Amino acid sequence: MAGSGPRDYAPYLTFSMAEWARLRADEPMTLEEADIGRLRALNDPISLAEAERVYLPLTRLLSFYVEAVQSIHAASSKFLGHNGAKVPFVIGVAGSVAVGKSTTARILAALLRRWPSSPQVDLVTTDGFLHPNAVLESRGLMQRKGFPESYDRSAFVAFLAAVKSGSPRVTAPTYSHLVYDVVPGAQTVVEKPDILIVEGLNILQPGDLPRTGSPIVFASDFIDFSIYIDADEQVLEEWYVERFLKLRQTAFRDPKSFFRRFSELSEAQAIETATGIWRTINLPNLQRNILPTRGRADLVLKKGADHAIHEVALRKV
Repeated sequence: MAGSGPRDYAPYLTFSMAEWARLRADEPMTLEEADIGRLRALNDPISLAEAERVYLPLTRLLSFYVEAVQSIHAASSKFLGHNGAKVPFVIGVAGSVAVGKSTTARILAALLRRWPSSPQVDLVTTDGFLHPNAVLESRGLMQRKGFPESYDRSAFVAFLAAVKSGSPRVTAPTYSHLVYDVVPGAQTVVEKPDILIVEGLNILQPGDLPRTGSPIVFASDFIDFSIYIDADEQVLEEWYVERFLKLRQTAFRDPKSFFRRFSELSEAQAIETATGIWRTINLPNLQRNILPTRGRADLVLKKGADHAIHEVALRKV
């Protein structure tokens, strides 16, 4: 029949900030301005008011999702005759370099820990699953750090599988942004959290399916709710350069910093260097690998040039 078909179907419900903020209902704000100042990243000037508008409705939504997933798990356990022990609810936070993933993950973790049930909430970044610099150098991948092939993806999947299977103690490698490398012997320990937040560039990538049809799992298979932080490419470049200039005056000056040499650059040289890094490494990674996963997220938070979130898109169930 003419005019029928799925062409008008939209997978997301889109909300203005006023519409989204109303969905907070009576969810209380349990953070103060000082908490937000401590949790936000270097170049992400989020305010307490914005945190209320964005993250209180989100935590309310997540409470419903956690309850629903736990109910499904209980039903499955009852059918299989298992003991019905809870498994962690995994939240993924994805998006480009410099978009503010760390701020979102940290504020979300702080709010979730303050739920009336006082859940144990752990936060892990995928940086620890990058191959060490020595491995990347041997494979010619140092200029593709952050690209999917620069990660030990099998180790990351194994980590998530162990967490989801209820293992009492799971460890993840630790990464240092100061030395720009995985720290030998250092570990982040995860001990049966109620909620695990995983933050990283490529966590929503499905990967390639085997032609044989053999079952295969991806990191995204273990994520119960995914969030993508979005912003226009030109805005992201400006934020990256701004952050680089701030780091040039702070962390880059540490004698242990991998980027110590950049602290000696003039402002013009620093802008040129940061712009070059963005356009040759981070932008191609965004365009080829990160942005294509946006449509797989359960929730998309769209930022404007002022760093504030201006629109929220929630995937229809």
